This record gives sequence, structure tokens and C-alpha cells, in this order.
Amino acid sequence: MILGLTGGIACGKSTVSAMLVAHGAKLVDADQVAREVVLPGEPALAAIVAEFGQAVLQEDGTMNRAEVGKLVFGNAERLAKLESILHPAIRERMWSRIRAYKAENPDQLIVADIPLLYETGQASLYEGVMVVYVPRAVQIERLMQRNSIPREQAEQRVSLQMDIEEKKRLADFVIDNSGTLEETERQIELFLHGQGLSR
Repeated sequence: MILGLTGGIACGKSTVSAMLVAHGAKLVDADQVAREVVLPGEPALAAIVAEFGQAVLQEDGTMNRAEVGKLVFGNAERLAKLESILHPAIRERMWSRIRAYKAENPDQLIVADIPLLYETGQASLYEGVMVVYVPRAVQIERLMQRNSIPREQAEQRVSLQMDIEEKKRLADFVIDNSGTLEETERQIELFLHGQGLSR
């Protein structure tokens, strides 16, 4: 099964993906791939430089993330241009990895960890979507603790994403991560058992 994994900020998606990997799943992480496609020599980085100029590069030839962030911040047109370069490159690399894992072992669970899976319209590409869920109030508390930020800032960051209740409603599988790690692990085992997935 090729499973899309998503959730909201501070819901514990990386905890759940690590548990799935511990049970033998193969993981393809969108954030990791996003960093790979802008390494020196990558076509996506060349396209970003062509679009935004040499100022987006550091002296060692790597992308200056802060500079790119400044260029697109508050500018919808520039942000859309950046995303039109990055999103296809990320998606293509993820799927080439997924296909390689599938060819290796057609029966294994392959997990694609994509923070903005619903927002970028990718849900239909996967055989199932798992949402890691905690109620909004828990999300805010955990984000405040994790990032040492005030409540107002945490609320603002949570509000930038699709509402977690909506993601939960759309999901094929929900892992409620608001309890203990043992409770989360139990849900993962039930999911794997119910799916009859090979380890």
C-alpha cells in the first residue's frame, strides 16, 4: 500500500512516521526531498537562480533560504513562481523513490510524509491517507512548548494551515496522537494488523 501521511503542525507526524518505519514501512519524506532538490547542481536550483537572480545563492553555491524567503514573503506572484518550480521537482523525486520501493517489494507499506498533502491536492494520488490528529487546543499548547513561542504566535501559525478537524474528516485513517506514546503505538499496530500488511 502507498499511504499518504499528513496532519497539522505539532500533531506528531514525525513520531507516527518513525513508528511506521520501526514496523518495516519505507518512508519518503517531502521535507527531506524539498531540501535535496535545491542542492547545487539540481535543475530546480538552477531554475530558481534563473528566476530570482544570483542573490539567492550563498558563496558555496547552496541556496540562501533566508534570502528566498524574503523575496517571496508577502508577494503572492513570486511565491506562486517559486512553488511552480519546487512542487513538480519534489513530487517527481518522491514518486521515483516510491516506484523504486514498490519494485523492490510490491507488498510493503510505503509512507509518503507530506505536510500539505490536502492543501496541494495530492490526496487522490495515494491508496489511502492517514491523518495524525490532535485537537487544536493541544496543537497550540505543543507548538508553544516545542518552539518556545507565545500563544498568539502559535495560534497564528496553526491558523495558516487547513483546519485539523477538516483533515480528520477527509482522512481514510486517523491516528489520535493526543494521548500517550503507548496509545499511539497501539493504534499503529491496529492499523497495520487491519491492513494485513507485510513487515
